[in-house]
Amino acid sequence: MAVVLAGEVRAAVAQRRPVVALESTIIAHGLPRPRNLDVARELEEIVRAEGAVPATVAVLDGWAHIGLDQRQLERVAGEEGIRKLGHRDLAPALALGASGATTVSATAMLAARAGIRTFATGGLGGVHRGWAEVQDESADLRLLGRTRITVVCAGVKSVLDVPATLQRLETLGVGVLGFRTDSFPGFYLRSSGEPVDWTVREPREVAAAMRAQDTLGGPDSALIVANPVAAAEELDPRLHDRVLTEALAACARERITGQAVTPFLLEYLASHTDGASLAANLAAVRGNVRLAAQIAAAWSAVA
Repeated sequence: MAVVLAGEVRAAVAQRRPVVALESTIIAHGLPRPRNLDVARELEEIVRAEGAVPATVAVLDGWAHIGLDQRQLERVAGEEGIRKLGHRDLAPALALGASGATTVSATAMLAARAGIRTFATGGLGGVHRGWAEVQDESADLRLLGRTRITVVCAGVKSVLDVPATLQRLETLGVGVLGFRTDSFPGFYLRSSGEPVDWTVREPREVAAAMRAQDTLGGPDSALIVANPVAAAEELDPRLHDRVLTEALAACARERITGQAVTPFLLEYLASHTDGASLAANLAAVRGNVRLAAQIAAAWSAVA
């Protein structure tokens, strides 16, 4: 594979120092310019402040890069035509010399291949509402069912079917730990209303679970660390519920289907909450990146 590890990342992996993988779709497709570049730099600085090495992942000109320099980060943030790449898109992108930002599935796959064990993102993809009719499910789930990586996230986006997503994760054998919570987070909200089976309170407990995974030697699968957004930074639940109901009605009225549904709903939430949903999104991502770096440090100490 045409995979390039940045020198700093390569050295850290070789020396078993803490490394945190970061996806790049939030940079290219999730935030407005030029704020996206500022956020990308901020997230890498959060990782460094916790004593870990950031490894932002993207594909540029047919090469998968694990760790970006400033010029490459600027390309992802500002270049027109940057594609959105899931793990199924990696082979054609590399073969055809394309450039793209990596989703959860592509980032997890590349990071795991490079020996990186910890990955931070905002929210996972999942099972979409109305699955029985549309059978729309994110590629993230199946990929995580066969990839040994620890993913720190704020649950799944609330526009998805959260109970069905949790059931799918169970079927795929993906472990879920609530970090200082007994409720699965709802991305913008601290709680989706769904319980988690296991709760951990410290990064070292996550590292212990990771080590136990390796000791058991069972099927490769991910470990999800569900980290709720801070109470002061979550979206007002009443505002969230009202606007989401309106968004779902508008989606049905405009007959939006398939892959266009989630972007439509997220954009509707952002515009009809005066940006409050975006603020909650960024707060969740920052918290996840910080926790992932702490877990990477704890893992480095026991690995």
